[in-house]
Amino acid sequence: MGGVPSTPSKSSRPRDQAEYLLATFVGEKSFPISSDFWQKLLASPLTLQWPQDKVSEACESLAQNNYYTRHLAKILIHLVWCLQELASAAAVPSILYAKAVNAAHLSSIFLKYLIENAKSDNFDELHLCLDESEAAPSEIPKGQNLVNLLTRNLFSFIGTADISPRMYLLHHEVLNLVLVAMSTQLRAGPSRGPKDVHPFIDAAMAQESALVGSVVRRLLLTYITHPRIPLNSASYNSFLEGSQTGVLQKVGSAAATFVLLPYYTFNYIVNSSSDGSRSPLADISLLVLLVLVHYQKRIIVDDNFMDKSEDGVEMNGFLKESSYFQDNPYCSALENARDIEFDRVDVEGNAHSGPLVRLPFASLFDTLGACLFDETSVLLLYSLVHGNSDFLEYVLVRTDLDTLLMPVLEMLYNASRRTSNQIYMLLIILLILSQDSSFNASIHKLILPSVPWYQERLLHHTSLGSLMVVILIRTVKYNMSKLRDVYLHTNCLATLANMAPHVHRLSAYASQRLVSLFDMLARKYTKLAELRNDKIQNFKANLAEGNTIGDDMPTELHIYTDFLRIVLEILNAIMTYALPRNPEVVYAIMHRQEVFEPFKQHPRFYELLDNIYSVLDFFNSRMDAQNMDGEWSVEKVLQVIIINCRSWRGDGMKMFTQLKFTYEQEHHPEEFFIPYVWQLVLSKSGMTFNPGSIHLFPADQTTDASPADAKVETTNESGDLNV
Repeated sequence: MGGVPSTPSKSSRPRDQAEYLLATFVGEKSFPISSDFWQKLLASPLTLQWPQDKVSEACESLAQNNYYTRHLAKILIHLVWCLQELASAAAVPSILYAKAVNAAHLSSIFLKYLIENAKSDNFDELHLCLDESEAAPSEIPKGQNLVNLLTRNLFSFIGTADISPRMYLLHHEVLNLVLVAMSTQLRAGPSRGPKDVHPFIDAAMAQESALVGSVVRRLLLTYITHPRIPLNSASYNSFLEGSQTGVLQKVGSAAATFVLLPYYTFNYIVNSSSDGSRSPLADISLLVLLVLVHYQKRIIVDDNFMDKSEDGVEMNGFLKESSYFQDNPYCSALENARDIEFDRVDVEGNAHSGPLVRLPFASLFDTLGACLFDETSVLLLYSLVHGNSDFLEYVLVRTDLDTLLMPVLEMLYNASRRTSNQIYMLLIILLILSQDSSFNASIHKLILPSVPWYQERLLHHTSLGSLMVVILIRTVKYNMSKLRDVYLHTNCLATLANMAPHVHRLSAYASQRLVSLFDMLARKYTKLAELRNDKIQNFKANLAEGNTIGDDMPTELHIYTDFLRIVLEILNAIMTYALPRNPEVVYAIMHRQEVFEPFKQHPRFYELLDNIYSVLDFFNSRMDAQNMDGEWSVEKVLQVIIINCRSWRGDGMKMFTQLKFTYEQEHHPEEFFIPYVWQLVLSKSGMTFNPGSIHLFPADQTTDASPADAKVETTNESGDLNV
């Protein structure tokens, strides 16, 4: 394809004309940026559907010739001009719109190939500047690359252009090009290095604050509004002018062919979505936002540092101590977003630094609730509740918390169908919410008529708080049998501990599950202790006289000791602060009181168990004082408990420091989030990337990195938990 075929005659078919123009674009002949060739290429109704090998051949040809032709840079400049004309035009001509779509789509295909196959870390093969011999446009100084110009115009279009039915496809193509341009991150290692070069996303980080704010606002509004694909719109009829019918015909086999031009891309999106309510534009907007928000650029404090060591492992350790991360303006814009219905500046008189991003929090809340089954929405919710105090406050005062919590709990219920990363993010969200006492009180007042997705038993008129307790305990059980991840255990128990003092009328089922949680962990602890003792005995039997053996408890046994103590502290918190309101918890403890017996003398547990046995003694004595005719029934026992809860005063109970767990990111969360975001991009956007060119995460890793790599920690303000 390196040669230029003969020019087709005027009577030739549009397909022949398209073949000629594309072959010329990737060929050896260089066309000046002012040549009529560019108008012909971009204005033609190109309706090709090429096999993958033919597209690869075209990309290889461009890669070979681009150094001389600079055609990639030239088509990007024409895209910039198209976007500038669209911004200034009162009415958008069909031909201008078609040129912009073609330029964006063609640029995406060839730019991705060059990024995938770049041989240098500086991506010199992109050649994003014009040759010295060619007169450069006034916007680009001679010899300078056009990355900043392109990024500014792409982002200006994203932030300011309305998403009308006519402009839908162009918005999608521009966002896709932005994702492709930022995919240089896939070529870098998981640890951010100061030598890493990412031309486009670094240029995005350098944009002025007003533009950053408008981009973040537009991406979020697109996600909120979920604009539908404008089928049968006049926007697409314009592409049919002068071409044969079937431009939007269904692609026969997406697996066997590669879509080269945007008309087929658009049609593929329409036909590949089984859910007619999905919005491809909203999906890709969210992906672009997540990439921008979670990017981190490392800056070295000492410029001479890079010359001091070249040892990889040693270098990485010094790097973290001798560098800092540049502020991410998109992350700041998201964290500073404010509700359009309420302006804190107006009320408190606080000055606001940076761009003011105003959003309808009510609509954002509802959209998140409707879309949380998608992993990207979970990550957005996490980013908001962790980073944006105003949005977190808004969530906490909503009376319909079930809008967000029910999808979260259902996904945890179906944990086997979710990635460990998704489970991890869901649990962190619950932990962050549980740090607020009003949240813990509110969820027990919200009564659910039914929980149709819960299969083990019928749950009628149960509180949201009771359901949350049940699901968290179920997640612990799932984690013990499948994932065996300490962080997941810790987050589940920390959330339950935060909830405990505020429990109100916990259901019978949730109360039973809480005591069963202790029993389950106790059995695991006992098994580990027996294994340890057996090993010690076997080791001692073979020891020569005079040798000693260390008596350090294995790490896993230490961990389960901590877990058991937390569960006992959870029960203690309910007994101490909320016993009169929770007769079902008292009943569950009385019904299974034998499970506590083996631990009464344990040095880590005996004080906590003293309190539980004080409760047992009180209610057992009240039961013994009853003159009962016949056998005790559940209803009769519970009635006695309810009556005596009223006279409970807690005399003799030892008061412990109330547990309070908080979630904190470690200093380098980007080591988890950047790979995680790009795994989501590759799984959700339809973008393919050569696995052999991906260095950001293992090539066989899709969307499921180890949660332990997240580098986050749960801290207990009372200092009792160390795992």
